[in-house]
Amino acid sequence: MPKRRRLSRSAEFERVYRQGRSKGNRFLVLHAFPREADAAADEGPRLGLSVSRKVGGAVDRSRVKRCLREAFWAEAERLPDGSDYVVVARPDARELADRDGMPGVRAALAELVDQVGSSAEGRSGGERSETR
Repeated sequence: MPKRRRLSRSAEFERVYRQGRSKGNRFLVLHAFPREADAAADEGPRLGLSVSRKVGGAVDRSRVKRCLREAFWAEAERLPDGSDYVVVARPDARELADRDGMPGVRAALAELVDQVGSSAEGRSGGERSETR
């Protein structure tokens, strides 16, 4: 994955959290925020991950992050190009990664991608969804 396809700065994460829309389930929360048209012209979706110590130790968090990255890029073709996404792993995400591996994480993320995609289709440009 190219480095530019990741969110790295704190300000980028904050913008997605504060101005974007979010959908969640037992395992994950997906935050989405469309970038400005000129900034997003030639880039695809960008990903940021947040996996806290509540998920587990360093080994567990790394495994969850690897599964999340792989699942996100497998689902990325269904997402609009000019948007930023932050995936937040809830503590149960470790159990999901241990039990079901990448297919389980991808299924949980696909559910959220479906919800974010359907809420984006029902909105007119520029207004913000308050679904949290």
